[in-house]
Amino acid sequence: MSQPRVLSLLADLVRINSINPAYDNGVPEAGVVSCVRDFFTPLGLDMVEQEVWPGRNNLIVKLPGQSSRRLLLEAHMDTASINGMTIPPFEPEIRDGLMYGRGSCDTKAGLAAMMDAVASLAEQGIRPPCEVWLCAAVDEEFSFRGVLKLRENLEADAAIVAEPTELRLVVASKGVLRWRVHTRGRAAHSSKPHLGINAIENMSRLILALAEENQRLAERKHPLLGPGTTNVGVINGGVQVNFVPDSCTIEIDRRLLPGEDAAAVHAAYGRFFESLNLGAWQDAPMLADEALDTATTEPLVAAASRSLQALGLNGEPAGVPYGSDASKLARVGIPSIIFGPGSIDQAHAAVEWVDCAQVEQAAEFYKHFLVNFHA
Repeated sequence: MSQPRVLSLLADLVRINSINPAYDNGVPEAGVVSCVRDFFTPLGLDMVEQEVWPGRNNLIVKLPGQSSRRLLLEAHMDTASINGMTIPPFEPEIRDGLMYGRGSCDTKAGLAAMMDAVASLAEQGIRPPCEVWLCAAVDEEFSFRGVLKLRENLEADAAIVAEPTELRLVVASKGVLRWRVHTRGRAAHSSKPHLGINAIENMSRLILALAEENQRLAERKHPLLGPGTTNVGVINGGVQVNFVPDSCTIEIDRRLLPGEDAAAVHAAYGRFFESLNLGAWQDAPMLADEALDTATTEPLVAAASRSLQALGLNGEPAGVPYGSDASKLARVGIPSIIFGPGSIDQAHAAVEWVDCAQVEQAAEFYKHFLVNFHA
């Protein structure tokens, strides 16, 4: 039995190393760009490469529509690191209806499904109600520079961003704020610790205070996202065991709810740390991305829900705790949703896989949506 095209296409994408260059063994996404370009070239569609960095380009494929209204489909090409993987990362294999390999879930499955949908319409000579731009974007896994470049002077009436949502219609996602906090002590010999000030002990007090603050965050919940959260993910301090450490640094990940301003949240934590009188100070954010909260009254949401229901899938709006390129598009006034095959639980995992049936269903959804959406 021949394999559906969308799965063959997904396998081709998984074979290409596109680990984000910020990580070990990373390379530019040029191999994926070539694969996407080669796939669409026989169909005669206009394609534009948009330079983000030298050698790292977004690729935009344009399918003409019946009007000047524009729908954007977007999926990122880069993947997480392969460190810790226990399967061959670039040798796609299907077992028991699951395709294995790095990026199979996050998010080459979504990209393959979008590509298959656009190609199907082009092959059939179908002009959808809106012009369709499919963007294969760089750098989602590190600093979102691909989508930030894409949205410069971008005009679009709606956007669907591919991420593993288990075929759920996602209208809300948490934002994220990441930054470093430092404590300064005074070095001394460990045999006379009273002569020093232990920066790690001061940081431990700060961390305990953060844990209490995290409990207070649980009191405010978004109906689709739950509460905001705080996590201390990295700690560094001290020089050697027989020194009283004179410095300590932590890195904090704070997940933001809709309505929370990243700059205001960061400033509030600065005041909180100052109030502890531990000599702590914080750096400017390493990453700040506010939440996505697309109104369920948007025509995009209603149309996506109808398409899902027509295919026998759940059309109820949902929320996810992770971020994506969608929030960046929404911030420039483009109503955006997140939808794709696979589960976030398999993304970045030691054994990454995606349900092949979901990949095929996602392609069917995109096709149905494209021919039925009127912006």
